[in-house]
Amino acid sequence: MSIVTISRGSYSHGKEVAEKLAQKLGYECISREVILQASEHFNVPELKLRHAIHDAPSILDRFTYGRERYIAYVREALMHHFVKDNVVYHGLAGHFFMRGVSHVLKVRILADLEDRVAEEMKREGISSAAEARATLLKDDEERHRWSQHLYGIDTPNPSLYDLVIHITPITTDEAVEIIQCALARPCFQTTPKSQKTMEILFRAAQVQAALVEEIPSAQAEVEDGEIVVSIKGGLWGQEKKLIAKVEQISDNVGGVKAKVRLISP
Repeated sequence: MSIVTISRGSYSHGKEVAEKLAQKLGYECISREVILQASEHFNVPELKLRHAIHDAPSILDRFTYGRERYIAYVREALMHHFVKDNVVYHGLAGHFFMRGVSHVLKVRILADLEDRVAEEMKREGISSAAEARATLLKDDEERHRWSQHLYGIDTPNPSLYDLVIHITPITTDEAVEIIQCALARPCFQTTPKSQKTMEILFRAAQVQAALVEEIPSAQAEVEDGEIVVSIKGGLWGQEKKLIAKVEQISDNVGGVKAKVRLISP
């Protein structure tokens, strides 16, 4: 029992690898569902949020506290799936929310640019290789900007992953076998301790999503096994009110206790 997050560029066969892996393992495979759930929270069409992925930060900035809301809702939606275990997620920044959880195998799928160009031309019916290449490079840059702006991470950085697979010299089936082999290692198996860590991360995500409308600056994180809600300045003199609000929300999401920390602006 484990979780696999797969980061990939467009037309790099990462989606295919994720789906084949999930089928072999009997795991749930998720990606677009997270956007759908976040769109329900935002009460805006899914298409706008899908554009937000590729056009950040401009699109999200049009919403009041768009960045904070988007992160909170996507984080909660992902954790709803991750806390159940046995999940393969392919998409942006899945590994970002899973730091400190040992039973998560973080994978990055790479493919040569020219192979990606050929795949895009075939799938999208594009006759010009130059046009397809320009579209891919633009998409790569926008994804990079998106992850940097929202999460402060550089998605191509190999140190973020446990396993980096260059798909071009091997088949997708072979990539699945490599991931399965790594996943069988004891270090990636769910333990009572790692599952407890996952559960408290899930509770923190719920607290954050519940707080973001009223206190957009609030950040619910896990420190030493406890949920700590950090709130930036501008709300001084309201400590008791803020603590009461956090306690109320914490109770509503499972009776967890959360500390409040006020931070100077």
